[in-house]
Amino acid sequence: MKTTRIVIAGGGFAGLYAAMHFDKRLARREDVDVTLISRENFILFTPMLHEVASGDLYPGDIINPLRRILRHVKVVEADVCTVDLTGRIVSCRGGMAERELNFEFDHLLLTLGSETNFFNMDGVRDWSVTMKSLTDAALLRNRMVALLEEASLQSDEAARRQTLTFVTAGGGFSGTETTGAVNDFVRETVRYYPQLREELIRVVMIHPGNFILPELGEELGRYAEHKLRERKVEVIKGPRVANYDGVVVTLSDGTSIPAATLIWTAGVKPSPVIAQLPCQKERGRLLVSEYLAVTGVPGLWAAGDCAAVPILNTENFHPPTAQHGLREGVTVAKNIEAVVLDRPLKSFRYQMMGQLASIGHHTGVAMVFGIKFSGFIAWWFWRGVYLMKLPRLAKKLRVMASWTLDLFFGQEIEQTISVRDVEDLSAQLARVRARIKLAKSTSAASGLANSGHDQAN
Repeated sequence: MKTTRIVIAGGGFAGLYAAMHFDKRLARREDVDVTLISRENFILFTPMLHEVASGDLYPGDIINPLRRILRHVKVVEADVCTVDLTGRIVSCRGGMAERELNFEFDHLLLTLGSETNFFNMDGVRDWSVTMKSLTDAALLRNRMVALLEEASLQSDEAARRQTLTFVTAGGGFSGTETTGAVNDFVRETVRYYPQLREELIRVVMIHPGNFILPELGEELGRYAEHKLRERKVEVIKGPRVANYDGVVVTLSDGTSIPAATLIWTAGVKPSPVIAQLPCQKERGRLLVSEYLAVTGVPGLWAAGDCAAVPILNTENFHPPTAQHGLREGVTVAKNIEAVVLDRPLKSFRYQMMGQLASIGHHTGVAMVFGIKFSGFIAWWFWRGVYLMKLPRLAKKLRVMASWTLDLFFGQEIEQTISVRDVEDLSAQLARVRARIKLAKSTSAASGLANSGHDQAN
């Protein structure tokens, strides 16, 4: 019996929801083998990432282990390196030893998402803080606590102001929500430091457009900006961040802002694996048909942030959002199943229901079915919607408990990861890799010696 090999490269929303469909259907068959390759062994609920940075939620609250969700799909934790379309092989590296892993496929679904785009600004890349992963959010929260501790030890007023200045580049969803969370956290936490005053804190958001949150329109963007300014956030519109050296943020109009922290949320780009593929692209994303199939390459499919999915009967493409990604994942999984079972394909059709953003201090903005609203109701609606979308009942209950405790007792301000911890972990990892490398070289030398001995005999 010939086995049909289906490989999903990427464990984000699109990849997971495709795998979940296969888990219920094709993966149960003996003649079908489904493998999910993911950089992490969990799915990250990115819409709540800024709540980890602000201390409202713990990192474990917004992740779900893939192996508890998928029972019949094979899960492999590894980084996808290259895709050989001719040989139909996906090459990866996994484990601390960075083992080389190869997976043959009959159908390959690419859901590799996107990566941070620094627009070739080396200083920004080397010194800024990003908000793409769970580690980013956890480290940002620990960084804020560490900087408050550092400022409390300083005696120079200017040094304290620089230490407590936080600049965000980008006024989209991620930038606005992160800025609101950071501003709330540092201003509510500074009261526990008698040596410091709230006037020393400066939170700045840089956005090149005329209004923030352009996805929601000018009216809600202006409202969000007004609310942020009320809470002492500086919003600078027009110029872009041109450079950052770890000390001073330089804008394109020549303005300089002394700051110890630059949070970069100003752009993303598809995975380098996508860039290497000899396929037609649209702004770096793989151009797919209405069925999520990559044109000209049988058995190659794409969904999520790395795919340019056309809106039927228009020249436009669906936006790379989580609500689109998970639905694209289900549709493409159904179409792969249809090919395997020799059934007709179905087009991807989805009308976005709306978009929501939390801007801190129990305030939000929303546009649902064309209706715009803001304030506490929008914030409450934001929490309700994303709580329902969060996978698994156990995680929903944990998040509800965390939110309830936060209302009564406030945020925790402990520093769980220090610089010393990072240094120790890096040193330990270096020792482990050195031992693995030594073991490999010893094994290779032993093999050569045995080979020479056999030839002599």
